[in-house]
Amino acid sequence: MQYRIEGMDCASCVRKIETALARMPGVSDIQLNFATEKLELTLASGSETQFSDVEKTIKRLGFGISATTDQAIAAGGIGDNPLNTQQQRWWQTRKGKQVVGLGILMSVAYALALIFPDYGMWAFAIAVIVGVFPFARKSMTLAMTGTPFSIEMLMSIAAIGALIIGEAEEAAAVVFLFSVGELLESVAADRARAGIRALASLVPKTAILLDAQSGQRDVPAVSLQVNDLVLVRPGDKVSADGVIVQGNSSLDDSPITGESIPVAKAMGDAVFAGSINMEGALQVRVEKTAADNTIARIITLVEQAQACKAPTARFIEKFSRYYTPAVMAISALVIIVPPLAMGGEWATWLYRGFALLLIACSCALVLSTPAAIASGLAVGTRRGLLIKGGSALETIGRVNVVAFDKTGTLTEGKPRVTDVIAFTQQRIIQESMKSEGQNEILALFASVESASSHPLAKAIIDHAKATNISIPVASKAYATAGKAVHATVADRPLAIGSPVYAATETSISVEQNAQIEALQNEGKTVSVLFDEQSCEVLGLVALRDELRDDAQAGVSQLKAMGVRSVMLTGDNRLTAQTLASHLEIEWEAELLPEDKLRLLNEMKGHSKVAMIGDGINDAPALATADVGIAMGGGTDVAIETADIALLKSRVTDVAHLIALSRATMSNIHQNVMFALGLKSIFLITTVLGITGLWIAVLADTGATVLVTLNALRLLRFKGAR
Repeated sequence: MQYRIEGMDCASCVRKIETALARMPGVSDIQLNFATEKLELTLASGSETQFSDVEKTIKRLGFGISATTDQAIAAGGIGDNPLNTQQQRWWQTRKGKQVVGLGILMSVAYALALIFPDYGMWAFAIAVIVGVFPFARKSMTLAMTGTPFSIEMLMSIAAIGALIIGEAEEAAAVVFLFSVGELLESVAADRARAGIRALASLVPKTAILLDAQSGQRDVPAVSLQVNDLVLVRPGDKVSADGVIVQGNSSLDDSPITGESIPVAKAMGDAVFAGSINMEGALQVRVEKTAADNTIARIITLVEQAQACKAPTARFIEKFSRYYTPAVMAISALVIIVPPLAMGGEWATWLYRGFALLLIACSCALVLSTPAAIASGLAVGTRRGLLIKGGSALETIGRVNVVAFDKTGTLTEGKPRVTDVIAFTQQRIIQESMKSEGQNEILALFASVESASSHPLAKAIIDHAKATNISIPVASKAYATAGKAVHATVADRPLAIGSPVYAATETSISVEQNAQIEALQNEGKTVSVLFDEQSCEVLGLVALRDELRDDAQAGVSQLKAMGVRSVMLTGDNRLTAQTLASHLEIEWEAELLPEDKLRLLNEMKGHSKVAMIGDGINDAPALATADVGIAMGGGTDVAIETADIALLKSRVTDVAHLIALSRATMSNIHQNVMFALGLKSIFLITTVLGITGLWIAVLADTGATVLVTLNALRLLRFKGAR
């Protein structure tokens, strides 16, 4: 079953619910996500526990619960959550109404105390009893379900104890301030959840479905099936992941990939749900259902990431389990030892002991890490940095070596023609001369390669088309595996192969060989066109996978941050050396997959290593590194592979990622130091009698709210400097 839980203010609420459910027979696989308010559990068939018992238990704990509908599950996002369809103002919530009611009651009590001083204590006593009742009832339920050391129990004991020793006015202030603190925590928690709600709102709720007769009708986007045809008008959001079958337009993909510049797309191009159509009308064939589209999967991954606790969060939770009972034991000693051993007044030390109980709450401490992690994950997703869990976010900031794959990572992954050289009557005619000989050679290259699906062949054909050259028809095309492609063009048997292969089939002159070596020294791949009948070399085409526009800037930023960059590639040494010299980074070339793993393991022996690849052929290396990062503009592989996906496919985002992690960890350290420091100060001042009950409440709820607000500062993260 899947449920939505309402009213969780901090990570300790999650533990309370999980503890209560774990004690129920037949309930297992409990997964409760504080950030998304989603509860998943399994109930054994034939168990004495029923679903209604689960709901009653959670309601008794003081939380709202509703079962998630099948349609909402299919939608894959929280946008259909009934708890989120209408966001309530703070004064409309249960906690808001409680604070307003207590405020009115306190005001009346103060007025009565001024007018009738003899009855003022009774007015405050009534305010305490009315205000503390819901907390006392909840604390008893928590105690019976396995959480005896709850903040509700501590506050109830302190307030009732203060009332018994005659401090009714201060007890009323404690209840009121505690209620205000609970409300502020609720507001801050809801603000932290806004990031995922924003993601869910990206996908439109309706779509325009086209039938076989080109008729149009509005349907819910969640009802779309694979191969449905939908119309996307200018200004509309794309309703499903699919392929354009008619029309062309510019699409704003920034909601998905973070790319700020609209991308021109035409028939055959893929589109993402949530992209905004800028210009022409498009007909799109649906390729993924609502539960499987890019946005839904990103939401799911963010939810899973926020549910996955970082190592620091797990440590803090373990620490807090011992911290609260320890402070309660100290409180008991403060109450008992001074009156018995030193003759102190029982009322005085009871008061101080009750104040210590309020300080014992670990809410601020427990919240210090998940609040910062949730904010870090949210701002990362907004910038196109899809981080799969707090552990990955925490680790990437400690990385001091970044290993880059070359193809598709530092380079664009698409070879481009850089030089076309024709050998005609011993003359070398270069591309810059735009001669007829050069155009003729390019046309012959494209003709021979027209039957090949090799990336280099595609690059040559695309280049010929871009220069508007007429490509002659080839016949009798075939390939010699790993060596050459062959075809007959205008009754002339031609072949294209590497310089090594061409040297075995024809005679390459010294001048031609010098030209080939010069191109190879520039890191380019050279293909040779020759006539198989006359054994004459006709020309060369040089190709190179060019560096990404931001590769040099990205590597420079990492260097400035004290992070060493290394390029690991299976390409030849000349190409690797040329690219590495432009980037000024270390490099290793001609590596097999097992070589990359060996080098990564060597580096891991003395450094924290991140591996960045395209998410397909680098899977073993990505898994071996301390953090695996996949490049890819919102593709399935980029989303599903590795620990982190860079949706904008920008090298500079690696620096942003490390900067975000460091900012998040700094925020966590600030939160922990603040929470522990504030509590330590007030533990001392309370024992010495300097501060009282209401100050203790401020020390607890105030610290919790300030820790949350500090974590929310991460939402203003601007990237690496």
